[in-house]
Amino acid sequence: MASSSFIESGWQYLITHFTDFQLACLGSFFLHETVFFLSGLPFLWLERVGCFSKFKIQGKSNTAEAQEKCIIRLMLYHFGVNLPVMIFSYPVFKYMGMSSSLPLPSWKVVLTQIIFYFILEDFIFYWGHRILHTKWLYQHVHSVHHEYATPFGLTSEYAHPAEILFLGFATIVGPAITGPHLVTLWLWMVLRVLETVEAHCGYHFPWSPSNFFPLYGRADFHDYHHRLLYTKSGNYSSTFTYMDRIFGTDIGYRKLKALKSAAVEDSGEQKNQ
Repeated sequence: MASSSFIESGWQYLITHFTDFQLACLGSFFLHETVFFLSGLPFLWLERVGCFSKFKIQGKSNTAEAQEKCIIRLMLYHFGVNLPVMIFSYPVFKYMGMSSSLPLPSWKVVLTQIIFYFILEDFIFYWGHRILHTKWLYQHVHSVHHEYATPFGLTSEYAHPAEILFLGFATIVGPAITGPHLVTLWLWMVLRVLETVEAHCGYHFPWSPSNFFPLYGRADFHDYHHRLLYTKSGNYSSTFTYMDRIFGTDIGYRKLKALKSAAVEDSGEQKNQ
């Protein structure tokens, strides 16, 4: 196929002109920063100008100062924590079998590995996140992430450095133990960034593709988590919601949704009378 040939040609150029270390560390960091800020900044702009306000989950918005603080801290965390982690984890990934050579893996292999990563990451993230909501860890670590009770896209990675390392393990453990091709690792990273940015975007758009995935934790699911105190929050899942459903930590959220649905139905009946 022409598209496959184009991708392979592009990848051939990369592996010819850059070393494995440069692609895996610096290339991954550049890709992450590009995807993260290009997907997250539009939600900051929407909040500032008030566009699509009818789709905003919460009525209140963050101040310009709070938004700027988030961006400055993010740059410090990304260069001071994320980049060093990528550099120091490179030998581990190479030891576990990560490759960057041609031929590229088949789409079946890529899809199977990414599905495995999502399932494993959901399980580890749920328990790690739930532990962070215990009293001491919340007060000293996780409360940084909850400084923004009204999240916007970029707040998805706003967290204490210790939390970045702690929960970051959930994201990299799958690729670390399977030793995937670098292309698979990059695709997984892009999907994970886009998913977390959407979960924190603060808007519930009816046309979002995520609305059509079963058991997917959409923005309203995670927004509920940010609005409540740590002892009562629930909704600890990362991508999908089945862990919260299994362990009953989404009861408050489901009750609230049921009450809202009942209120909408009552309002509709009154209008028809």
